Amino acid sequence: MTRKAILICPGRGTYNAPELGYLKRHHGPRAEIIARFDAIRAGAGLETVSALDGAEKYSVSKYSRGDVASPLICACSLADAAALAEDIEVVAVTGNSMGWYLALAAGGALTPEDGFRVVDTMGGLMQQHLIGGQLVYPWMGEDWRADMARKTELLALVRDINARASQELYLSIDLGGMLVLAGDEAGLKAFEAAVPPVGGRFPMRLANHAAFHTAMQAPVAEMGRAALPVSLFHQPQKPLIDGRGSVWWPHATDTEALWRYTFDTQVCETYDFTAAISTAAREFAPDLFIVTGPGGTLGGAVAQSLVLAQWKGMTDKAGFEAIQARDNLLVSMGREDQRGQVT
Repeated sequence: MTRKAILICPGRGTYNAPELGYLKRHHGPRAEIIARFDAIRAGAGLETVSALDGAEKYSVSKYSRGDVASPLICACSLADAAALAEDIEVVAVTGNSMGWYLALAAGGALTPEDGFRVVDTMGGLMQQHLIGGQLVYPWMGEDWRADMARKTELLALVRDINARASQELYLSIDLGGMLVLAGDEAGLKAFEAAVPPVGGRFPMRLANHAAFHTAMQAPVAEMGRAALPVSLFHQPQKPLIDGRGSVWWPHATDTEALWRYTFDTQVCETYDFTAAISTAAREFAPDLFIVTGPGGTLGGAVAQSLVLAQWKGMTDKAGFEAIQARDNLLVSMGREDQRGQVT
């Protein structure tokens, strides 16, 4: 029996020390797609993804860089998307942040090679200019019950900080029970000083991350448009759910508008991953949600987004876990205990 699935591609921050060797471990039989990506990197005089993945040691200073992390994550994710079991029908594709570029390739609006070029180009531009930074802070409690008053309070604080002289702070990504904030150093420090620590980890700065999805990235967006022409884009083969929760349908997509969204709106405005997952659930009613590798951290944000959408009646973490135990609703391919369910 066919299983209908939403395919979800991860963004930056998902290739960490445990993921070193991911391609080698999982994609020996599918080395052709990796070889094509390697050829693109080698042709540009850059270290190949195979060499990066096959290194003996992982270092945060190197592997968190946009021009290293982005192509590695792209290669892992698109190879995973090509490795799905034959009984799985992907009914729509989405992604988180950089994962939008991967979704374009996995959904057929870009070829895999052009998707890789987009990721490599944008990752390189972000790293080269590194405008601003990012941090993560939770607004949900450990039970995942929606505390909307707390979220409203935190977003009001962000607006207040942004309104002050010589400080910039914005909501970068609405990520389930997390807020990813982006701004300049003064804005980030002001937020860190104003909120209580949570769980010994938050607020947590993200190494080598620029102020993605804010107006601060307008110069990078302009350079991206200059380097990556609209001719790269095709009609998607699968419905694509973007960072507003809007759907780009096969045979009905204005490819120039999709290009403009990808290298303007998506770069310079808040990415609402929570809305994307809500649309995926309500519009397509899938049997399962599949998060491609590397890593397994995005699964929590997917689960929290489903709770916020009250999908199948879930309203908290216990509700999600009960449905997950019964239906295997969410599969993270980066988790060894789940990967075999979909490959």
